[in-house]
Amino acid sequence: MKAFILILIVAVFLLVSNSVYKVNETEQVIITQFGKPIGEAITTAGLKFKVPFIQEVNPIDKRILEWDGNPSNMPTKDKLYVAVDLFARWQIVDPLQYLLRLRDERSAQSRLDDILGSETRNAVAKHELIEIIRTTSDRQPLLDASLTEEDQATLGSLVPISKGRKMVEEEIFNAAASKVKVFGIELMDIRFKRINYNESVRPKIYDRMISERRQIAERFRSEGNGEAARINGFRERELNKIQSEAYRQVEEIRGEADAKATEIYANAYNKDADSVDFFEFQKTMEMYKSVIKDNTTLILSTESEAFQFLKGMDP
Repeated sequence: MKAFILILIVAVFLLVSNSVYKVNETEQVIITQFGKPIGEAITTAGLKFKVPFIQEVNPIDKRILEWDGNPSNMPTKDKLYVAVDLFARWQIVDPLQYLLRLRDERSAQSRLDDILGSETRNAVAKHELIEIIRTTSDRQPLLDASLTEEDQATLGSLVPISKGRKMVEEEIFNAAASKVKVFGIELMDIRFKRINYNESVRPKIYDRMISERRQIAERFRSEGNGEAARINGFRERELNKIQSEAYRQVEEIRGEADAKATEIYANAYNKDADSVDFFEFQKTMEMYKSVIKDNTTLILSTESEAFQFLKGMDP
């Protein structure tokens, strides 16, 4: 009797435990009978009942879920390869359709990999690199304060774009949203997480940056050479001015000294007739000394003043 009661209690417990199930706030449930869905999805939380043993509870998450794709190399319209890393947010809005087509989240993630990866590749291939890198068409570049207006007009200008990264993301979202909707999935958002230049693209980007820096360096070098020439010209002008001023002062001093010396000589030799004769004789001798050298032939008129002392000499 006791064994029968024990068996009855165990049977009742199994029956009740297999008839009652709990629905959490973060999930929705589809009941299947022999693998086929029965009724609509249960979305309200609490204790629920089902037919024991022949019906099965299939919980489905109703929170916003994450999809994080793997970085993939893709060619742009201008034949440049970039590594694109994408992420998205999605939610199961039709659990019945989701269960029939995908069954579980792993299958959903795999299908999202295929759809989002394909649409991303198509969108990237239809746009040039600058359209994917830049965010908006009205973006103002950060300019170096040392650039002139002419440099800013050439080096500081951005290539015009028609769409930008945000609109490319919208294109991917619109194309993928309609395709995942048939699986009972609503695509909430999609964003580029990272876009890296491929190894084949980086040298071209670096060469462009180097070229711009070289143009700025050449401008600075040209301005420096011009400033150096201006400074050297100013220095030469000032040096010539100082030298000419010094030469003028020297000549003035020399002239004043000569005048003073002449005045002293004149005062010294104009005291009497003998002094005047001696002065004339001395100056004439100095002239002979400076004019007559070895093997010099001097032709003078007998009436010449320079010949008067030679004429009066006793042979």
